[in-house]
Amino acid sequence: MIKLFHDVCQQCSKAVTERYSTSFSSAIRLLHPDLRVPIYNIYGFVRFADEIVDTFHQYRKEELLTEFRKDTYAAIERGISLNPILHSFQITVREYNISHDLIDAFFKSMEMDLSKTEYNSCGYKEYIYGSAEVVGLMCLYVFCEGDAKMYNELKPSAQSLGAAFQKVNFLRDVKADYEQLNRSYFPEVDFKNFTPDMKQQIEDDISRDFEHAYEGILRLPHKARFGVYVAYKYYLSLFKKIKRTTPATIMEQRIRIPNYGKAYIVAKAGLRSQLNLY
Repeated sequence: MIKLFHDVCQQCSKAVTERYSTSFSSAIRLLHPDLRVPIYNIYGFVRFADEIVDTFHQYRKEELLTEFRKDTYAAIERGISLNPILHSFQITVREYNISHDLIDAFFKSMEMDLSKTEYNSCGYKEYIYGSAEVVGLMCLYVFCEGDAKMYNELKPSAQSLGAAFQKVNFLRDVKADYEQLNRSYFPEVDFKNFTPDMKQQIEDDISRDFEHAYEGILRLPHKARFGVYVAYKYYLSLFKKIKRTTPATIMEQRIRIPNYGKAYIVAKAGLRSQLNLY
């Protein structure tokens, strides 16, 4: 039965999500059951593409990414793929009519990671859009469940949330990106001389993204709101911890939220949700 094949493939996407990101997995489990599988499908796809450019150093990454991109569009066109991650993704793309423009932009940013090591303001914005904002928009297609008017109204806030998450990741992973991958995403920032003023400028930009994103979270459909709110609160807590950290420390270690801290975030968010105190 084809349903068994669908289910097995989508279990693969769920497993990828759970192994690669405990934080996002926890947030997805707080979504309405109707929304969990398609979000797992999106994350599995995004994660595999990211792995190609970030970790497959002993392989021909450009060739692998080109092949992955070609197979992605073939899966969407055919409505089937023997790659379980791509099969899961195409199910979600076709079911929710996710714009192919978003997929194009995503792959463009992944291609940038193959060769670019520094970004100017224009390139930085383009990369953020393709690597993060479009992922938020893919998820928004799922959350809105075909309501085009709601999608268009919430689109700017979804982009801000994706951007905030990505920029926090950049700050958290500065050491690995700069030393291991030779990448510097933030324009006009010299990480050999990373000053408090430079860090403050980045943080001010992220704060604006978080503020704008929060406005949209409050207007999300009930099925999606709590899970997205928890992801927002987790990243906001991580951001606050980074803000309390010196530039020198960020260049020496990866800032984390411990598991007990994550559990506290979920519990507190759950209480606020029950009291309708978002």
